Amino acid sequence: MSEAGESPGSRSIAASAVSALKKAGRRVTRPASPAQRFHSLDLLATLVAVVDEQGCVLFANAALEDALGMSRRSINGTRLQECFTEQSLLDTALQGARGNEFAALRYDAWLRRQAHDPLPVHVVVAQTETAGEVIVELLPLEQQTRQEREERLLDQAQANKELIRNLAHEIKNPLGGIRGAAQLLQMELGSKELIEYTQVIIHEADRLQSLVDRLLAPHRRPHVVGDVNIHEVCERVRSLILAEFPRGLRVVRDYDTSIPEFRGDREQLIQAVLNITHNAAQALFERIAAGDGEIIFRTRVNRQVTFGKQRYRLALELHVIDNGPGVPDSIKDRIFFPLVSGREGGSGLGLTLAQTFVQQHHGLIECESVPGRTDFKILIPLP
Repeated sequence: MSEAGESPGSRSIAASAVSALKKAGRRVTRPASPAQRFHSLDLLATLVAVVDEQGCVLFANAALEDALGMSRRSINGTRLQECFTEQSLLDTALQGARGNEFAALRYDAWLRRQAHDPLPVHVVVAQTETAGEVIVELLPLEQQTRQEREERLLDQAQANKELIRNLAHEIKNPLGGIRGAAQLLQMELGSKELIEYTQVIIHEADRLQSLVDRLLAPHRRPHVVGDVNIHEVCERVRSLILAEFPRGLRVVRDYDTSIPEFRGDREQLIQAVLNITHNAAQALFERIAAGDGEIIFRTRVNRQVTFGKQRYRLALELHVIDNGPGVPDSIKDRIFFPLVSGREGGSGLGLTLAQTFVQQHHGLIECESVPGRTDFKILIPLP
């Protein structure tokens, strides 16, 4: 049993929700039934049960019902230990709660499910302010891994941003001097052959200057906020891509038209989606040549979602899906890094800029890729 006691001030998400509910309950008439007292736990996406000190379930939230494949009525009154492959782990945790040995305790376990394989979960057992009640919160390990990956991506993006900004400024100053010196030298030279060398210097200096400008572009341009309709963004990108690839490519719309407008920078979002879609179209060159290239724009609303270290009631999901060869394994973990490209001649800036623009909307980009299907998912909070 891998467990770690926490400080008395430490709380799980569910325990904090219950604590707030208890405080609110002191100001009003306290509801009698557990279903009324703990109804706010149904808003959590994590699996939560309130049990007595013996493990008998007093309340199970909707997420736990779905995971177990059982109704709340059939779960209530049963021993929660029976839902685990190793019942003794929860017995030991509840014994510690009875002895007031910790504020919260964590360990990993396997949750039994009807008609499904056991689910690996991270269990958080926390005391509440009411004697005889214990909160048991179950975090699917896939979700925990996803949250850790998101935090790592955010940290990497922040480090990339600082690196790009500092590096670009360091390059820019000497670059101007090199170009200027080459121009002066060219004016003094009489030989046409030697002038060709100075022209190479000037041309390469201009190319590097263009690269530096592109690196700094997201930080220079002001964030212009207005009402954004994500489907107008998709339609603009669709028309641009089909103009560049008029044959052999099909761009499919799969829209949820109920998605509300939100506040954002329309031009930045168009550029972000365009960069992702353009990358997808370039990866489809063989399928486009064969006439069966396909890109799908899919929009959905995600509820009670956590990303970027915050929880949102509603979030936009925009998927850009292609049927190309997939992202090479060698760069899968680095595709959002600057100057990393899976295509010969690519600048490696498209996805970096897309990630920057989406993050300026407090959003996140994720990528899942296997041969024959690559799915870039943009998540943006909705009001």
